[in-house]
Amino acid sequence: MKRNLSVLLSLVVLASLLLAACGAPTPTEAPAATEAPAATEAPTEAPAAYEGLKVEAPDCEYGGEFKSIEAVDEFTVKVTLCVPDPAFPSKIAFSSFAIQPQEYLESTGGTGDLLEKPVGTGPYMVESWERGNQLVFTRFDDYWGEPAMNQTLVFRWGTESAQRLLELQSGTVDGIDNPGPDDFATIEDDANLQLIPRPALNVMYIGFNNNPQVEGFDNTTNPLANEKVRQAIAMGIDRQRIVDNFYPVGSEVADYFTPCAIPNGCVGDAWYGFDATAAKALLTEAGYPDGFETVLNYRDVVRGYLPDPNIVAQDIQAQLKENLNITVNIEVMESGAFLDAADSGQLQGIHLLGWGADYPDQTNFLGYHFGAGASKQFGDKFEDITSALDSGAQLASDAERAPFYEAANNAIKQHVPMIPVAHGGSAVAFKATVEGAHASPLGNENFSVTGVSGQDTFVWMQNAEPISLYCADETDGESLRACEQVTQSLLGYEIGGTAVEPVLAESYEPNADLTEWTFHLRQGVKFHDGSSLDANDVVTSLALQWDAASPLHKGNTGAFSYWSGLFGSFLNAPAQ
Repeated sequence: MKRNLSVLLSLVVLASLLLAACGAPTPTEAPAATEAPAATEAPTEAPAAYEGLKVEAPDCEYGGEFKSIEAVDEFTVKVTLCVPDPAFPSKIAFSSFAIQPQEYLESTGGTGDLLEKPVGTGPYMVESWERGNQLVFTRFDDYWGEPAMNQTLVFRWGTESAQRLLELQSGTVDGIDNPGPDDFATIEDDANLQLIPRPALNVMYIGFNNNPQVEGFDNTTNPLANEKVRQAIAMGIDRQRIVDNFYPVGSEVADYFTPCAIPNGCVGDAWYGFDATAAKALLTEAGYPDGFETVLNYRDVVRGYLPDPNIVAQDIQAQLKENLNITVNIEVMESGAFLDAADSGQLQGIHLLGWGADYPDQTNFLGYHFGAGASKQFGDKFEDITSALDSGAQLASDAERAPFYEAANNAIKQHVPMIPVAHGGSAVAFKATVEGAHASPLGNENFSVTGVSGQDTFVWMQNAEPISLYCADETDGESLRACEQVTQSLLGYEIGGTAVEPVLAESYEPNADLTEWTFHLRQGVKFHDGSSLDANDVVTSLALQWDAASPLHKGNTGAFSYWSGLFGSFLNAPAQ
C-alpha cells in the first residue's frame, strides 16, 4: 500500500503553561490577569513510514545477473547486480521492463486483463481492442510530459505490403510499416507520400535445432545435431543470391550475426563463402552422401529483416535440394505459436527468424541469442561461446571487450547454431502532410509526436496484430510497438535514435564497479488509473519477471524471454 512519508506534527502550548513550566511568579511580581485556559489541540497522528519492498537472491550461485531490487524510499530504487554490466542502462530502458502499478499487477494475478489492458504512464492509453480488426488508443490528459498530438491513435494491420501501400495511397491510413522492396521507388516518386529509410540494425538467419533427438525424425538421430552437417548447409546456401533477389536497397549479406554498426559486431572471421562442391563433400564426410529430409518452419509475417518470408523460404528449399540433396518440407506457423515454439526449443529441423536491435550493444545480439541465459531456440549451448560472452559483457570499454567478442564470433562460425543471411534494409512511409514523421532504428516509432494538422485521429498500419499488450512476456515487434505508446520504463531511447535518456527515472548513477545502479524517480507521475508512481511499482514490475516463484510470474506464455536473455537465469527457477 502506498504511503505518504511527510509528517505533520503541531502542538499549541499556552503561554501561561510555558511560564508555569519555568517556575511560579515571585511575590514582587504582579499577578497575571485571570483567563480561561485555551483548549489544547491534540497531536495529529503521523502517517506510517513508507514500506519499501525488497526482493533479494540469497547469493549469486543461481546463475542470474540480479542480486537484489530495493525500494530505498518512495522515489528511489536500487538495483544490485552480481557482476558489472556497462550496458545496464540500455537494457533497463527497453519496453519489456516497463512499469505498471503494483496494485494492478496484483489484482490481475499477472495475466487476464493485464494482457489486453495495460495500465501505463505513457501519452496514450488503451481505449479498445477489436481482435482481428483494430487497436484504439486515446490521449492521456494527465500525462507527465508533452501531450500527444492526436486525441486518438489507431493501429491496424495487414500482412501484404501491397495492401498496406494501397491503404496509404487511398488515404485510409496515415503511415505504414515495411513497404515492399518493389514499392520504394513508387513511394519516392509520389508527391503525396514520404519514404523514411530505417537503418539496417537487424539480422535474418536460418536457425537449427541441434538436439540429437527431435520429434519429427522418426525417433532417429537428428542430422542437424551433427556440426559438420550444419557447416555443410552454411556453405551450401548462396546468401548473396537471396539478398540480390528478394531484399530492398540498403540491404547487405550478413558476414556476422551482428550488424557492423554495433561496436564489436564484426570482429573475428567472416562467415563461410558459398561453395556447393565443398558443402557436398562435407555432407558426405558427415555421413549423409544422399542428403536427408527435414522441415523448414517460419511465420508469414513481414519484417525489416525478412521482407518476403514465403519466397525466401522457397528459395532456401530449392537451394538445399539442388546443392545438397536435402529435402525440405515447408510448414508455415501462426506467429505467436511459432515464437513460443522457437523459444522453448520445440521447432523441428530448420527455421527462419530474425532480430532487430533493441539497443546498440552486443549483449542485445550475441548475448541474447547465444549466452548462457538465452532461450532454447538452437538447442544445446556451447561453453566456448557462453564463457566468451559472459566475460565480454562485464567490461566497460569496447577495446577491452573486443577479444571476447572475436572469440565468440569465431566459435559461432565453428558450431553454426544458425546461418546469418542478411541485414535487411527497410523503411516506413507516411502521407506527405504528416508532421513528426520518423523511422526508428529500433522499430519503436513514437506516435505521440506524429500527426496531421487539423486531424484528431492518426491511423498506423503495421504487418501484424499484436499478440498481447503485456510486453514483459512478448518479443514480436507489433506487440512491442503498441506497448511503447502506453507503458514506459525507468529509462528510454531518444525518438528516432538509440541514445538512452531519462523517462520515469529523472536521474540515475552507478557505483564505481557498475554493480549498483540507483534510480531517482520522477515525482508527480500518474498512471492511467489515476494512481501515483512510486518505488514499489518499479520493484514489483521487475521482480515478477525475475522471480519464477512469484505468483505474478505468469504473463502470456510465462517465458519472459527478454529477462532471461539479457539478465540470465530466473531467481527460484525450477530445476531442469
